[in-house]
Amino acid sequence: MPRPNPYRPYRPCPEQQALIPDISGNSINGLDETEPRPPRYIYWNDPDKIAHGALQRWFYHNDPDNQALRLARQDRAAITDFKLPPVAGPKPEYDNSNNTTELLEQVKEFDFEMTGITAMKPEFLYHNTEIDHQWVVMIAVIHDYVQISEAPRDKAGAEVVRQYGRAMRGAMQTAAWIRNRGYDAEPHTGPLAGKLLMIPPAIACGFGELGKHGSLINRQHGSNFRLSAVTTSMPLKPTEAPPMWVDDFCINCRIYENACPPGAISPDKQLVRGRRKWYVDFDKCIPFFNENFGCAMCIAQCPWSRPGIAPRLSKKSPAGTRKTWHFQNHRRMAGAHRLELWTYGFGDRRSTN
Repeated sequence: MPRPNPYRPYRPCPEQQALIPDISGNSINGLDETEPRPPRYIYWNDPDKIAHGALQRWFYHNDPDNQALRLARQDRAAITDFKLPPVAGPKPEYDNSNNTTELLEQVKEFDFEMTGITAMKPEFLYHNTEIDHQWVVMIAVIHDYVQISEAPRDKAGAEVVRQYGRAMRGAMQTAAWIRNRGYDAEPHTGPLAGKLLMIPPAIACGFGELGKHGSLINRQHGSNFRLSAVTTSMPLKPTEAPPMWVDDFCINCRIYENACPPGAISPDKQLVRGRRKWYVDFDKCIPFFNENFGCAMCIAQCPWSRPGIAPRLSKKSPAGTRKTWHFQNHRRMAGAHRLELWTYGFGDRRSTN
């Protein structure tokens, strides 16, 4: 028997109820659509241009005097003052292998824990957007688990804001370094959505696989991290990682479903824009998210997110021997970055999310 959920039953407050638009967020997301198409903006965008803009405004004005959130947002706002340098020249005479080696060495000096690289693909972009770069450098920052485990209280919300700020700083540092090398580069950071989706290129670069809760699961950190990215014209080589077979775990796990106060997490995959994938019900999720500091309960409750658990669970995944992939993970240890490089052997089965 699951433990009683102290947040159920949940009903949106009257103020939010009055702001919910007639169109379903799930319809905008493409739920039950049989044909593939690019995603459209639904949240975290210009509130005047999205159907749920009034709800987004409400979120930012909810509990404006909360000290934890106010201080975290002030720190993040200061990072946005960073000015990117112009693209320098001439470009060095390096090939993609040398560029990749130097980039992965340099980012060890920056304030984030994971780096991955993948080639740009059209499916990484929102509807009617373009990015004239050939490569995506993905960045991940790790939450303080003690803080995020407070979800859905304000301490967890402030921790999310802090880590978005750290991810933003890391993307700006990386873009600045690439520009100083003579190549164009642009940072892409959350929580507001730009042209670039975050999860598809993060999967492609080897960060992890999509979990039932709609977030990535990584073999070292579970879902306990936030993403940012840099797109660039610098020739690079992709990073990849072995499959984790997260589906095999999530199919049998009921923790998310029982923990989610509004019941937004489905036990089964859904058809979304022509693909069957794990999907979180937007219409159920967003009111509780808004009222509870950005929630984050699904990240905090995910068994993979608990310190030390993800490496043990990933070792239980089946593995073959036909192909070798490389993935780089760097993390701060005793105040300094340490580079860890693993080489894995496994079969060619990959997640389809």
